[in-house]
Amino acid sequence: MDARDAIAQRYSEILTDWRTSPPRTREDLAVKLSDYRIHFAYNSGRIENPSITYHDTREVFENGKAVAFTGFVHTLFEIQNQRECGELLLDAFAARRAIDEALVLEVHRSLTQGTYDEHRWTRGERPGTYKVNDYVMGVNQVGSPSCMVAADILELLDELDVAKPSNALRVAAYFHLAFEFIRPFAHGNGQVGRALMNHLLVMNEHPPIIIYNDDRLAYYGAIQVWNDEGDLTPMLDFLRAETVKTWSRTTGT
Repeated sequence: MDARDAIAQRYSEILTDWRTSPPRTREDLAVKLSDYRIHFAYNSGRIENPSITYHDTREVFENGKAVAFTGFVHTLFEIQNQRECGELLLDAFAARRAIDEALVLEVHRSLTQGTYDEHRWTRGERPGTYKVNDYVMGVNQVGSPSCMVAADILELLDELDVAKPSNALRVAAYFHLAFEFIRPFAHGNGQVGRALMNHLLVMNEHPPIIIYNDDRLAYYGAIQVWNDEGDLTPMLDFLRAETVKTWSRTTGT
């Protein structure tokens, strides 16, 4: 059995295990994600901010503070924001709340409070609002014009109506890639996209995924292939492998 077949088999086992005893309530999901949430917050935050440490993340999640912290204050805000966003999405799961525009903006607000730099702030950018200036990324100059963001996000959200357990990973991969292509915010697009992608997965009986900081180059590569060629396959393969890595590590198997 080659590596790809082994990943596919293990992925199928993890998916079956999750769906054999799926979370039904907020409390069910909180228990299933007890270790996952800290690892997700650490890795998702560190992809954007290398100053974030696992020790500080665990301290904030478990004790509400980081003892002897000597870094930048905005780093502590980012960790605390991850904690608060996790609570927001537990509530959204309990309410069976689909991703709509209001949830997109709420998740952005929760993840970026206190983290906007002075340059963006003075240009009118705020947590919980779409960008008011134009920002693009990469060689393809990715990013919708600010005047088109609201319409592009609403169009993307309409496409999520096709999501169901049988195609959850494919729809989630597409959503994340399309969301990052739009880049609706002046700051925090990656963290928001990863958080919402996982809410979409959990809502469709699929375990959430940690995109590990150590795997960020493969992650960026899959995004680049989508931006260049519109090919979803690399991101699908990547997320399948990260599912295996996530739930083999969190369950200790």
